[in-house]
Amino acid sequence: MAPSTNGDMAMPRMKKHFMHMTFFWGKDSEILFNQWPGENTGMYVLALVLVFVMSLLVELLSSTRFIKPGSNHFVAGLVQTVIHLLRVGLSFLVMLALMSFNGGVFLVAVVGHALGFFIFGSNAFKKKEHDNDFDLPPMHC
Repeated sequence: MAPSTNGDMAMPRMKKHFMHMTFFWGKDSEILFNQWPGENTGMYVLALVLVFVMSLLVELLSSTRFIKPGSNHFVAGLVQTVIHLLRVGLSFLVMLALMSFNGGVFLVAVVGHALGFFIFGSNAFKKKEHDNDFDLPPMHC
């Protein structure tokens, strides 16, 4: 390393990285990926939309019937496994996004789950009652 003007060895400048460990409000955060969304407001809004859609999809996958009654048991088991894989994977991604401790991310995740449950899981939009409306059992905390 070359000495600097004050005689010290020159050290490469590194951006200090600070991870919040309490909830904070602001667009300058990292959500899911290194340096994303960064300081760009548009990318922060995109990150919020992504978290909202993922939480909505978790409720869709938890509350929708994809397998027709009378289907081949092996194929039905494979479809259930893929649906479960997607549901758990999306749930983990939402959880990891929440670990950014960003208040906006928390709000859109909760609203996405609530709206998803209202649309897909509640009786508000169901046309007829079934004993077994879902392909997968509900997720428990």
